[in-house]
Amino acid sequence: MSTRIEITEGVVFGTTGRRELRADIFRPPDRADGSLHPGVVFVHGGSWRTGDRTQLRGYGVLVGREGFVGMCIEYRLIPEGTYPDNLHDVKAAIRWMRANAAELGVDPERIAVEGNSAGAHLALLAAGTSHRSELEGDGGNPGVSSAVRCVVGIYPPTLFTAGGSRRGAVPLMALVDGGGSDDLATEASPLTYVRPGFPPTMLIHGTHDDVVPAAASLVMYEALIEAGVPAELHMVADQPHGFDATGELGRQAADNMVHFFTRYL
Repeated sequence: MSTRIEITEGVVFGTTGRRELRADIFRPPDRADGSLHPGVVFVHGGSWRTGDRTQLRGYGVLVGREGFVGMCIEYRLIPEGTYPDNLHDVKAAIRWMRANAAELGVDPERIAVEGNSAGAHLALLAAGTSHRSELEGDGGNPGVSSAVRCVVGIYPPTLFTAGGSRRGAVPLMALVDGGGSDDLATEASPLTYVRPGFPPTMLIHGTHDDVVPAAASLVMYEALIEAGVPAELHMVADQPHGFDATGELGRQAADNMVHFFTRYL
């Protein structure tokens, strides 16, 4: 399906207390039968320190053309915010989409989240912690659920370590300046929250990733399968971090994402 979409830029979805948080919305035409669209929140990468909501604009356009409402968001970057501020902002975006579902034409029970790299870490973490009220933050729409139906992570950090080495782990100092404790590393790791009932998950990773080890997706996938969670893993041979930015492999990743969303939304 290919449709003309409506793009609304700079929509305020929350506030940090010091400034507004904004998103770009990608909406397909209303359906002739009046039925609601699924919604997808997109979270950009950039090592939690750089990047902006325009990075995943192509994905927003793509899902809009396929009948989804896309929402490409910003979140507080280091040093403006630190973990868990960035997670709070992602959850605020999910709550905003659900709270404004009627206006957006979104089915509030069919919302997904997707992220790349640092954004994939936050997407997986948001998917796994909707039951943790202390990790919701105060970005707006309190009391509205931040739960999602499914999640996609492209080359995601899934496990942190404050010292030593573990298969698939990323040093905690990448997320927290100066590093931190083992307890913080555990709290910030999406792997910690894998359990029966974790949302269906798709992971995509290049085998030659020298930023986030490919084993990060492998250990997450293995844990999801062990917990009985519907999960799929796409390992893309010989590809580095960020391989989906352009070209045929980017289109392949996008197609895989759309097929996954179609199945679970």
